[in-house]
Parts: sequence; structure tokens; C-alpha cells
Amino acid sequence: MALSYGIKDFIEGGVINAVIVLNVVIGLVQDYRAEKTMESLLDLSAPTATVIRNHGRIETVKAETLVVGDIVQLAAGRVVPADLRLFDGINLETDEALLTGESLPVAKSPFITLSNPDLPVGDRINIAYSSSTVTKGRGTGIVVSTGMRTELGRIATLLRNKEGAHVRSSNIFARALTTFWKGTKSILGLTGTPLQVKLSKFALILFALAVLLAIIVFSASKFNVSNEVLIYGICVAVAIIPESLIAVLTITLAAGTKAMVKGHVLVRKMEALEAVGGVTNICSDKTGTLTQGKMIARKMWIPGFGTLSVSGTNNHLDPTNGVIMMADTKADIDLVKTSPEMMRFLKNIALCNVSTVYQRQDNTQSSQQTSHVPNNSTWAATGDPTEISLQVLAMRFHSGKDSLLLNENLSLLAEHQFDSTVKKMSVVYEDQRSQTVEVFLKGAGEVVLPSLAISDQEKDQINLRIQEMAGQGLRVLCLAYKILSDEEKPFVLKRESMETGLHFLGLVGLYDPPRLETFDAVKKCQIAGIKVHMLTGDHISTATAIAREVGILRPDLPCSHVSTSIMSAGQFDKLSNAEIDEMEALPLVIARCSPSTKVQMLEALHRRKAFGVMTGDGVNDSPALKRAHVGIAMGLNGSDVAKDAADMVLTDDNFASIVNAVEEGRRLFDNIQKFLMHLLISNISQVILLLIGLAFQDGDGNSVFPLSPLEILWVNMITSSFLAIGLGLEEAQPDIMLRRPHDLRVGVFTKELIIDKMIYGVFMGSLCLISFVAVVYGAGSANLGSDCNHGYNDSCESVFRARATVFSVLTFLLLITAWEVKHFSRSLFNMDRTGHTGPFAIFHTVWYNRFLFWAVIAGFSITFPVVYLPTVNTLVFKHMGISWEWGIVCGCVVVYVALVESWKATKRAFAIGSAKHLKLTTIEGDTPARKDSSTTAEKVPQEGMTTSGTATLDDDTKRGDSIFQRE
Repeated sequence: MALSYGIKDFIEGGVINAVIVLNVVIGLVQDYRAEKTMESLLDLSAPTATVIRNHGRIETVKAETLVVGDIVQLAAGRVVPADLRLFDGINLETDEALLTGESLPVAKSPFITLSNPDLPVGDRINIAYSSSTVTKGRGTGIVVSTGMRTELGRIATLLRNKEGAHVRSSNIFARALTTFWKGTKSILGLTGTPLQVKLSKFALILFALAVLLAIIVFSASKFNVSNEVLIYGICVAVAIIPESLIAVLTITLAAGTKAMVKGHVLVRKMEALEAVGGVTNICSDKTGTLTQGKMIARKMWIPGFGTLSVSGTNNHLDPTNGVIMMADTKADIDLVKTSPEMMRFLKNIALCNVSTVYQRQDNTQSSQQTSHVPNNSTWAATGDPTEISLQVLAMRFHSGKDSLLLNENLSLLAEHQFDSTVKKMSVVYEDQRSQTVEVFLKGAGEVVLPSLAISDQEKDQINLRIQEMAGQGLRVLCLAYKILSDEEKPFVLKRESMETGLHFLGLVGLYDPPRLETFDAVKKCQIAGIKVHMLTGDHISTATAIAREVGILRPDLPCSHVSTSIMSAGQFDKLSNAEIDEMEALPLVIARCSPSTKVQMLEALHRRKAFGVMTGDGVNDSPALKRAHVGIAMGLNGSDVAKDAADMVLTDDNFASIVNAVEEGRRLFDNIQKFLMHLLISNISQVILLLIGLAFQDGDGNSVFPLSPLEILWVNMITSSFLAIGLGLEEAQPDIMLRRPHDLRVGVFTKELIIDKMIYGVFMGSLCLISFVAVVYGAGSANLGSDCNHGYNDSCESVFRARATVFSVLTFLLLITAWEVKHFSRSLFNMDRTGHTGPFAIFHTVWYNRFLFWAVIAGFSITFPVVYLPTVNTLVFKHMGISWEWGIVCGCVVVYVALVESWKATKRAFAIGSAKHLKLTTIEGDTPARKDSSTTAEKVPQEGMTTSGTATLDDDTKRGDSIFQRE
């Protein structure tokens, strides 16, 4: 533009200026929309708080909406949303390192009153401070300060003032250098996600190549750089730079993030959006992710009393729903409660429990995300799904926690919370009437049995019963209790003392049905070359049964993998790195998994150069989420700490959403490759045309432009930009989950993309060159005129007509290329083989992406005004209207399509690049997916059944499960 003004070509300079301004405005509008999209996504992942409002209703609200006087509930892993005066809590500890610098958690005492108002922050043990993290226990407090009035807000105010003073007193040269460097990086695009930085670096390489090409042009004239040579050199340089690359990438990423939200995935870090498509392994939790998270206590075994089962349930929260069966007959609840063993069993599951189950006063739905409320239900619950199911079971016998505390005058002395490392929980209650102190404990069988004061023979019998129930797909909890002696009562806060010498109470089996969509999602992963691993805290028999049910453990598992496909965490943790690396395949199921086991699994994946996703919800899962290539936290039941450590958050805790995220990541990767291919084909063809065009010299010895500078800018900034955006918005190809993951170490510049862009670029550049030669040396009798680069004169008719022909050929070929690169191997005439075949299949191919369709139609339509508009064509674009040359344009289009289709056919014939996956698409892709989706009974067995057939529940339980399945 500056050069045009410098040589006093004001028309060309003004048009270039208008094109640049138009491109900048469009880019700004698109960037603004992308930023607004990202802001809305950030709002979705904003911190939340659990509050008690509206006559005791528990709700989840954004932390920023809290006001002084709100009552807030805290739990382990949550971030304190405001400064709270605590008035209730058990074993509550918070990490206040952000405020005090103290590395150890601070134990809180909600029930004390501090008389000294000038106590230091660290000594105010009845206050929970904003942005501190709950590391242990639970509590309730009332909001006393929010925003900048909190202790953290005061520090932020001081910090802001100090930073301002520091900036004013700092070295002016260092400050200027820092500002200059940051500004330079921002201008050059060296800030942002790894892919954005990589493409920005690629653009800089192209810029360096553009300079080299300009030097080549100058050298062709023996460095006698006249205005003509200078402009030609700049034209060649401009031709190789894809001006719209970064803008199109930003728009594509924003659209991909928005699509993720529709698939119930919040992207917290853009790097994960770019990388999730290359996943090779998914390590998933079981409860609530592979399964529905709607646990129901299905079976109970109490020594000396017998076995009870629950059937006929279709609402897992309603204690009045379903039938309690005993020995194939309906149990008499009043008679059952006369048993001391049964009553102690019920007290255990009700009191050793922090969940709440209640009946709503109205039918309105709560906004609480963790409420587990089914539609049209008057029952609601808060807490962990396991504890909710136990509380509902106790309420079936009219022995819920609230009624026990009210009727039996019990008071809580201590609570030792569940932890994924110890896998058990205990509480200590005192009967105020009899002064009796009892300990109730629940936990995994293998950690509870060693604490029982019974013989080894009895333990073996209990263990056999545990394995029998676990083999039915039930999650089995072992219950125990003891009455404290007077000597033991002072040590109620010592967990070790409370959890030894216990008496066995019984077993309870919980059933959590797999999600209906899990089987299909797992199979989709397996077809896509992604291994799914279940890392669960459940018993190995339970984990195995569910893994078979959802398809993780397949019947056709190779014999060499059988011995290592199922392992307990204890077995896996004992292996050295060398022993793990010698395994042919990593375990598909790891039971009784601890946080350290997850980390070890990830490290094993890293050593195998695999790309792993790890899911997690608890505080202890944070290290694994951070070490994973992509860490995914649970949005419904996940802790704030886990969400903060994760790259993505599932808003529905559903495994199928992870698969949707992988599919969206692959679509995004494909689309980036598509618009890169399109932009670079355009650049390569123009460079070929212009470099060879140096040989076309007029009578004055000046090289004649096959394309004028404005034609080049028009093609690059107007025609190609909208086509590239349309390709960035492409839907996923039908075979996108029928191919192996792409190698993230290679990135978007795969061997196939590099070869294809060179081949197509040569095709396009050659045809443009041929069209120029055909017009000038055919009808034009090799008359290149004189001074035709500056403007029109009588000697320039053939050159101007040739330029219009080349411009039309280049434009039309780019428009056709936008449709051809929708798939790198499939024919344009048979691109979608999932339902649109035959001679008219092309119409669906070009129509389903409406943005791209109208961009192509607009590109075709606008070519004619550019070619024919009087004065504009000769003065601005340096070409003129054409007539018979349209035959050359059409011929070039036909030849180009034939060449591209021939190359694609060659790729398919020799299985080159993406063509390797086409056989999978027809043989393995279309048929199984449809077959499985139509036979739900085959792929998801009835609840309580396992595909292994090793054990089943009794008939009544199965009938109840069938009803629950239809829920």
C-alpha cells in the first residue's frame, strides 16, 4: 500500500487500503464474537457456593452473588467463597497459605467465641477466609464479608497500590524493554495456545520465505530494482503469506469451544481443546461416570438375621418406592425392626452418613447441581451417591438419621471422614440417656475385616460373601460397631483407637446401573483406537462385572492380555517401572484404586509415548489431573480443587461426554488441517505462477504480471478468508471415529497435508499458467504489450484479458478446492457414504455446510462484477472483460477436478494417508454401530446381571432392577 502511494498510484493504493480495512473490520468483529463466546464459557465455569436459602432449601449459586447473611455449606475440596463466621462443623481444616503463608492446614473451631477483636488472621479459628481451600471435614458458616472487603480483598488492594508504586520507581529502560517485548510477541502472535504459537511461527517462516522470493525476483533483474521489479517482488512475497491464517484459527477454536459446551464439556485451558483429539487412552472413574450415579441399596446381609433385598424401585431417592423382600416374600418392617442386629445395622447406615434426603414442600426444581433430583419428583438429596443410597435404605425402615437423633437423644462426639486412601469412615455417638458411647464404621471389606475382633475363619466366611455379592455387580460395604469402655472414651478423636476391636454388623450391596449410552461410547473408543481403562475404588469383582457390562472387558481379549487386564491397586503399585514397562498391555481395570495408583498409571502411559486422559473428582485426584495430558474433572460431584487442577470439566459427569470431547477435538484438528490446506494451496499456486511469470517480458524488458497486486490481495483476503472460515466450521466426517488417533508430536503438518498441498498447488499453479499462455500466445499472438503493469493501453488488450482469465481460473479453482478438501481421500462425488450415495450425493456434500456453501456461491457471483465492472476492472484490477476465455476457465476447472479426483483415487488404491481408514468406514464403521444401537438388550444387560454369567441376583431383585433400568 505504501509503495503504491509512493509511486503515486493512488487508485491502487486506495483500493488496497480499503481491502485491508475491510479485512481488519471483519477480523475484529469475528475476534470480538470469539472473545464474547470465551467470556460466556468462563462464566459457566465460575466458582460456585452451596447456600441455604428460601426456608431451608439448599441451592448452588455463583460465588459472586453471595451477600452478607447468606448461610454457606463447606465440604472437603471446596474453595471458601467469602469470609464466613463458622457456627457448625466437624473436623474442619482449611489451607490458608494464600493469606498467612502457613504451609499446614488450620483446624477450625466453629463453636468457640473469641473475645479479642485484634487477633491475627491465623488465630481466628472460627472464621473461614475467602479463597482458602477446605482440606478436611465439613462446616457451615454465615457470610460476613464479600469481594474486596474480605481479608484477601484487602491484600489485593494493598498489592495494587504497591505495584503502582513499584512501577513508578522502576528503571525506565527495563520497563520500556519489557513493554516492547510483550507488545512484539503479541503483534507477532507468539502468545496464546501452543497451536496458535506454532502457526504464528509458521507464518514468520513464510515471511522469511517471502523475503527470499522477493530477492529471487530482484536477482532475476540483476538487482536493477525499478518500480516494476519492486512491485513484482512484493507481489510474489505477498502471494506466499496466508494473511487470514491466525484470524481463522481463532474463530475455529472459539466455535470448537462453544460446541464442547453443547456436548457438556467446559474447556478451562485451550491447550486441551487442541490436544484432546489425539487421545490414545482414557482412564475413567466408574461411579457416576461410566454408571448413572443413581445408587440404590439392593441387598443386605446381617448375620443371625438373614438376607434382605429391595426390588420394584423406579426412583432411587424415594424411600417409599419399592418393596423389601426376604426369602421371596414381602418383609414385615415392624417385625424386622424387632431384631437388635437389624436395628444396630440401620443405626450404622443412618448415623455413619453425612448425606441428607428430604421431601420437597413444592414441585419446583432446585438449581443445585448435586441434588440428584429426577424430574417430577418430590424427593431430593444432597451428598455422595453412596451415602444417599444408605440413608434412603434406613428411611425405608423409618430409621433415618433425623428420626434417630430426635427419638433416641443421640449426640455426635467425633467423625472420622471417608478418605480414598483409607477407604472407610467412622462416627462416635453418645446416648444422652444411658451415657453409652458407640462407634459405627463402614468401609471396604478388605480394610474393615482386619479391624474386626473375630476369628480368621469367620473373616474368610465374610470375605466369601463379599465376593459373591461383588460378583453380581454390587458395590459391597462392610459395617461394624463397638461400644466404648470408660477407658476408651477420652480417645474418641483418635481414629486408630476408634477403628480397632470392632464387632461385625453385616454387609450392604449397592447397585449403580451403567449409563445406557456408556456401552456405545466405549465401543466407539475401541473402534477409534482408544483404550478405555477403569480406575475405581470398588472391589475387584464389582469392577470386573461392570467392566464386562459396559464393554471395557471384551470376550475377544487377547490371551496374552488376560492375566494383566484386571488388577488390584495393591498388585499394580507393587510393580516396578521396569516390570510395568515389560507388560504387553496396561491393565484395563484397576480396583481399589488410590490417587497414587492413578499417578503411576499416567507415568506408565507417558513412558509408552501414549496420550492419556484422566478423570477425577476428589481433592486427592488433583496430582493425577495435573499430570495427565488432559485432566477432566467432574462438574456435578467434583471438588473445587479438582476442577481447578483440571483442563476440562464435565457438566454431566458422563463418560459419553468425554468421547464427545474427543470427537470434537478430532473434528477441530481435521478442520484446522482443511483450512491450512486450502490457504497453502492458494499460496503455492500463486508463487508458482508468479515465479515462472518472470519469463513473460514485454518489449521494454519488464516482467509482465500474470496477476496484478490487487488480484492477489483480493484472492488472499476476500475469497480465501471466507472459504477458510467455512472449512473451520465443517461438521465431523462420518469416519472421524473410525481411525486411529493422530500423532500429537507431528501436529497439524502431517506428511499427507504437505504432499497434498504441494500436488494441488502445482496443479492449480500450472493451470493458471496454461490459461495465461493460452490467451497471450494463442489469440494474443504473443503480444505482451508495453507498460501493461501500470495501466491499460491499446497494446495491453491480450495481457488484460489473460489476467482476467487467470484471475477467474484461480478463483474458481479455489472455490472448488474448498469442497474437495472436505476430505483428503474421499471423492467429492461420494464423500458421505453413511446415507447419501449415488449420482446426487454431491448435492448433500456441498449443501450441509451452509456457511461454506454460501461462501462458495458468493465467490462465484462476485467474480463477474470484478471482471466486468467498467473502469474498476481496468484501473483497479488491471484486467478487462472476457468472452470466449470462459471456455478456458471451464476447461481448467474440469481438468483440475479430474486431476484432484485422480490423485484421491490413487491414494485410495494404494491406501495412502487418510485412505487407510476408508475400508474401516465401510466394513467396521457403519454396520456395528447401527446393530448395537438397535439391540440395547444385547449391549446393556439388565441391572443385577453380568455378561460373565458368574452370578445373578434373586428373581425378585432382578424384577426390581428391570423396573429401575427403565427409569
